[in-house]
Amino acid sequence: MNSDTTRDQRHPGFFHLRLLIEFVAIFVGGPLAVLAIHQRGALFLVLWLGALVAFFNTRGRPPFPKHPMWPELRGIAVRFSVLAPLIALVTWLAFPHLFLELPRQRPLLWAIIMVLYPLLSVWPQEMLYRSLLFHRYRELFRSDVALILVSASAFGFAHIIFLNWIAILMTAAGGLLFARDYARHRSLALTCLEHSLYGCLIFTVGLGRFFYTGAAWTH
Repeated sequence: MNSDTTRDQRHPGFFHLRLLIEFVAIFVGGPLAVLAIHQRGALFLVLWLGALVAFFNTRGRPPFPKHPMWPELRGIAVRFSVLAPLIALVTWLAFPHLFLELPRQRPLLWAIIMVLYPLLSVWPQEMLYRSLLFHRYRELFRSDVALILVSASAFGFAHIIFLNWIAILMTAAGGLLFARDYARHRSLALTCLEHSLYGCLIFTVGLGRFFYTGAAWTH
Protein backbone atom coordinates (compact mmCIF):
# COMPACT_ATOMS: atom_id res chain seq x y z
CA MET A 1 0.00 0.00 0.00
CA ASN A 2 1.47 3.36 -0.94
CA SER A 3 1.84 6.35 1.37
CA ASP A 4 -1.05 8.27 -0.26
CA THR A 5 -3.46 5.42 0.43
CA THR A 6 -2.15 5.09 3.97
CA ARG A 7 -2.79 8.79 4.60
CA ASP A 8 -6.27 8.48 3.09
CA GLN A 9 -7.14 5.57 5.39
CA ARG A 10 -6.29 7.67 8.41
CA HIS A 11 -9.30 9.76 7.35
CA PRO A 12 -11.87 7.12 6.33
CA GLY A 13 -14.52 9.64 5.28
CA PHE A 14 -12.18 11.26 2.76
CA PHE A 15 -10.88 7.88 1.63
CA HIS A 16 -14.38 6.55 0.96
CA LEU A 17 -15.39 9.74 -0.87
CA ARG A 18 -12.30 9.46 -3.04
CA LEU A 19 -13.09 5.83 -3.83
CA LEU A 20 -16.71 6.69 -4.63
CA ILE A 21 -15.72 9.48 -7.02
CA GLU A 22 -13.20 7.17 -8.67
CA PHE A 23 -15.78 4.37 -8.94
CA VAL A 24 -18.37 6.66 -10.57
CA ALA A 25 -15.76 8.07 -12.96
CA ILE A 26 -14.75 4.57 -14.13
CA PHE A 27 -17.99 2.61 -14.13
CA VAL A 28 -20.44 5.40 -15.00
CA GLY A 29 -18.24 7.96 -16.73
CA GLY A 30 -16.42 5.38 -18.86
CA PRO A 31 -19.49 4.01 -20.71
CA LEU A 32 -21.00 7.50 -21.03
CA ALA A 33 -17.72 8.77 -22.50
CA VAL A 34 -17.72 5.97 -25.10
CA LEU A 35 -21.33 6.80 -25.95
CA ALA A 36 -20.52 10.51 -26.26
CA ILE A 37 -17.42 9.95 -28.44
CA HIS A 38 -19.52 7.70 -30.68
CA GLN A 39 -16.55 6.19 -32.47
CA ARG A 40 -16.21 2.41 -32.77
CA GLY A 41 -12.53 2.40 -31.86
CA ALA A 42 -13.24 4.31 -28.65
CA LEU A 43 -14.86 1.27 -27.06
CA PHE A 44 -11.76 -0.92 -27.23
CA LEU A 45 -9.44 1.98 -26.42
CA VAL A 46 -11.31 2.89 -23.22
CA LEU A 47 -11.84 -0.77 -22.29
CA TRP A 48 -8.19 -1.75 -22.71
CA LEU A 49 -6.80 1.35 -21.03
CA GLY A 50 -9.08 0.67 -18.07
CA ALA A 51 -8.12 -3.00 -18.00
CA LEU A 52 -4.39 -2.23 -18.02
CA VAL A 53 -4.84 0.22 -15.14
CA ALA A 54 -6.84 -2.47 -13.33
CA PHE A 55 -4.14 -5.06 -13.98
CA PHE A 56 -1.36 -2.92 -12.51
CA ASN A 57 -3.58 -1.87 -9.60
CA THR A 58 -4.42 -5.44 -8.58
CA ARG A 59 -1.00 -6.95 -9.26
CA GLY A 60 0.71 -8.35 -6.20
CA ARG A 61 -2.43 -8.61 -4.09
CA PRO A 62 -2.33 -11.42 -1.53
CA PRO A 63 -4.04 -14.56 -2.87
CA PHE A 64 -7.59 -15.34 -1.81
CA PRO A 65 -8.67 -18.81 -0.71
CA LYS A 66 -9.92 -20.70 -3.74
CA HIS A 67 -12.19 -23.66 -4.11
CA PRO A 68 -10.70 -26.74 -5.82
CA MET A 69 -10.59 -26.24 -9.58
CA TRP A 70 -12.46 -29.37 -10.68
CA PRO A 71 -15.76 -28.72 -8.81
CA GLU A 72 -15.77 -25.17 -10.16
CA LEU A 73 -15.21 -26.35 -13.73
CA ARG A 74 -17.92 -28.96 -13.31
CA GLY A 75 -20.32 -26.31 -11.99
CA ILE A 76 -19.61 -24.05 -14.99
CA ALA A 77 -20.21 -26.98 -17.38
CA VAL A 78 -23.47 -28.03 -15.69
CA ARG A 79 -24.86 -24.47 -15.65
CA PHE A 80 -23.92 -23.92 -19.29
CA SER A 81 -25.45 -27.24 -20.36
CA VAL A 82 -28.76 -26.10 -18.83
CA LEU A 83 -28.74 -22.41 -19.79
CA ALA A 84 -27.32 -22.66 -23.32
CA PRO A 85 -30.27 -24.65 -24.76
CA LEU A 86 -32.69 -22.29 -23.00
CA ILE A 87 -30.99 -19.22 -24.49
CA ALA A 88 -30.97 -20.87 -27.93
CA LEU A 89 -34.65 -21.81 -27.64
CA VAL A 90 -35.73 -18.33 -26.53
CA THR A 91 -33.72 -16.80 -29.40
CA TRP A 92 -35.32 -19.14 -31.93
CA LEU A 93 -38.82 -18.33 -30.61
CA ALA A 94 -38.35 -14.57 -30.21
CA PHE A 95 -36.07 -13.83 -33.16
CA PRO A 96 -36.42 -16.67 -35.68
CA HIS A 97 -34.98 -14.48 -38.47
CA LEU A 98 -31.77 -14.03 -36.43
CA PHE A 99 -31.30 -17.61 -35.25
CA LEU A 100 -27.83 -18.90 -36.22
CA GLU A 101 -27.58 -15.98 -38.66
CA LEU A 102 -23.85 -15.38 -38.22
CA PRO A 103 -22.50 -18.97 -38.58
CA ARG A 104 -24.90 -19.65 -41.48
CA GLN A 105 -24.33 -16.49 -43.47
CA ARG A 106 -20.82 -15.40 -42.47
CA PRO A 107 -19.00 -18.50 -41.15
CA LEU A 108 -15.52 -17.00 -41.44
CA LEU A 109 -16.46 -13.93 -39.42
CA TRP A 110 -18.16 -16.20 -36.88
CA ALA A 111 -14.99 -18.30 -36.53
CA ILE A 112 -12.84 -15.18 -36.08
CA ILE A 113 -15.18 -13.90 -33.34
CA MET A 114 -15.05 -17.27 -31.57
CA VAL A 115 -11.26 -16.96 -31.38
CA LEU A 116 -10.78 -13.23 -30.78
CA TYR A 117 -13.74 -12.40 -28.54
CA PRO A 118 -12.35 -14.16 -25.43
CA LEU A 119 -8.94 -12.55 -25.95
CA LEU A 120 -9.86 -9.00 -26.93
CA SER A 121 -13.11 -8.46 -25.06
CA VAL A 122 -13.61 -10.91 -22.19
CA TRP A 123 -10.29 -10.46 -20.36
CA PRO A 124 -10.41 -6.63 -20.15
CA GLN A 125 -14.06 -6.72 -19.05
CA GLU A 126 -13.33 -9.22 -16.29
CA MET A 127 -10.27 -7.26 -15.16
CA LEU A 128 -12.47 -4.19 -14.64
CA TYR A 129 -15.81 -5.57 -13.48
CA ARG A 130 -14.61 -8.44 -11.33
CA SER A 131 -10.92 -8.17 -10.39
CA LEU A 132 -10.63 -4.39 -9.92
CA LEU A 133 -14.12 -3.89 -8.56
CA PHE A 134 -13.84 -6.68 -5.98
CA HIS A 135 -10.34 -5.73 -4.83
CA ARG A 136 -10.21 -1.96 -4.88
CA TYR A 137 -13.79 -1.10 -3.92
CA ARG A 138 -14.36 -3.59 -1.13
CA GLU A 139 -13.85 -0.70 1.31
CA LEU A 140 -16.91 0.97 -0.20
CA PHE A 141 -19.28 -1.97 -0.47
CA ARG A 142 -17.89 -4.22 2.30
CA SER A 143 -19.83 -7.48 1.80
CA ASP A 144 -19.63 -9.99 -1.04
CA VAL A 145 -23.39 -9.65 -1.57
CA ALA A 146 -23.07 -5.89 -2.12
CA LEU A 147 -20.07 -6.37 -4.41
CA ILE A 148 -21.95 -8.95 -6.47
CA LEU A 149 -24.95 -6.66 -6.93
CA VAL A 150 -22.80 -3.63 -7.72
CA SER A 151 -20.68 -5.61 -10.16
CA ALA A 152 -23.75 -6.92 -11.99
CA SER A 153 -25.36 -3.47 -12.11
CA ALA A 154 -22.20 -1.77 -13.36
CA PHE A 155 -21.67 -4.50 -15.95
CA GLY A 156 -25.22 -4.11 -17.23
CA PHE A 157 -24.92 -0.32 -17.30
CA ALA A 158 -21.69 -0.56 -19.33
CA HIS A 159 -23.71 -2.04 -22.17
CA ILE A 160 -25.82 1.10 -22.47
CA ILE A 161 -23.47 1.89 -25.34
CA PHE A 162 -25.38 -0.61 -27.50
CA LEU A 163 -28.60 1.40 -27.07
CA ASN A 164 -30.96 -1.51 -26.49
CA TRP A 165 -32.54 -3.01 -23.39
CA ILE A 166 -31.75 -6.62 -24.41
CA ALA A 167 -28.00 -6.04 -24.11
CA ILE A 168 -28.40 -4.30 -20.74
CA LEU A 169 -30.67 -6.93 -19.20
CA MET A 170 -28.72 -9.91 -20.51
CA THR A 171 -25.37 -8.55 -19.32
CA ALA A 172 -26.79 -7.59 -15.93
CA ALA A 173 -27.99 -11.19 -15.55
CA GLY A 174 -24.68 -12.55 -16.82
CA GLY A 175 -22.81 -10.15 -14.57
CA LEU A 176 -24.76 -11.48 -11.59
CA LEU A 177 -23.69 -15.02 -12.45
CA PHE A 178 -20.05 -14.13 -13.11
CA ALA A 179 -19.77 -11.94 -9.99
CA ARG A 180 -21.38 -14.58 -7.77
CA ASP A 181 -18.91 -17.19 -8.97
CA TYR A 182 -15.95 -14.81 -8.72
CA ALA A 183 -16.93 -13.96 -5.13
CA ARG A 184 -16.61 -17.65 -4.33
CA HIS A 185 -13.49 -18.79 -6.18
CA ARG A 186 -11.65 -15.47 -6.91
CA SER A 187 -10.22 -16.97 -10.11
CA LEU A 188 -10.05 -14.57 -13.03
CA ALA A 189 -9.27 -17.47 -15.36
CA LEU A 190 -12.46 -19.33 -14.41
CA THR A 191 -14.57 -16.18 -14.76
CA CYS A 192 -13.07 -15.47 -18.17
CA LEU A 193 -13.85 -19.04 -19.24
CA GLU A 194 -17.48 -18.75 -18.12
CA HIS A 195 -17.89 -15.32 -19.69
CA SER A 196 -16.39 -16.58 -22.97
CA LEU A 197 -18.80 -19.51 -23.15
CA TYR A 198 -21.88 -17.31 -22.88
CA GLY A 199 -20.47 -14.56 -25.08
CA CYS A 200 -19.62 -16.98 -27.87
CA LEU A 201 -23.05 -18.58 -27.47
CA ILE A 202 -24.75 -15.19 -27.90
CA PHE A 203 -22.89 -14.50 -31.13
CA THR A 204 -23.62 -18.02 -32.37
CA VAL A 205 -27.38 -18.16 -31.75
CA GLY A 206 -28.00 -14.77 -33.34
CA LEU A 207 -28.09 -12.24 -30.50
CA GLY A 208 -24.74 -10.74 -31.43
CA ARG A 209 -26.30 -7.82 -33.29
CA PHE A 210 -27.57 -6.51 -29.95
CA PHE A 211 -23.92 -6.30 -28.82
CA TYR A 212 -22.51 -4.56 -31.86
CA THR A 213 -21.86 -0.81 -31.93
CA GLY A 214 -22.09 -0.78 -35.71
CA ALA A 215 -25.75 -1.77 -35.51
CA ALA A 216 -26.47 0.62 -32.62
CA TRP A 217 -24.70 3.72 -33.95
CA THR A 218 -25.87 3.72 -37.55
CA HIS A 219 -29.33 5.03 -36.61
